[in-house]
Amino acid sequence: MESQRCQSCGMPLSEELAGTNKNKSPSLEYCKYCFASGQFTKPNLKLKDAIELSVEHMIKEMGLNREEAEYLANKTIPKLSRWKR
Repeated sequence: MESQRCQSCGMPLSEELAGTNKNKSPSLEYCKYCFASGQFTKPNLKLKDAIELSVEHMIKEMGLNREEAEYLANKTIPKLSRWKR
């Protein structure tokens, strides 16, 4: 699970950060911030809003500037399974 990423926000997944399926088993696809009890925590979230949330998180928590954060978010998030069309 170490190299796995949340398929909604792109956060690296670990046992501690795994979301939960309906049966309370750990999700192998989504983190606890995006997925709990078998459903998305923000079911109406749009791709552009997911990207902006990620940008804000990377600026605040990782110390990236806006340009770097936007580049990474736009490069990564649209490719994740939740957002692929």
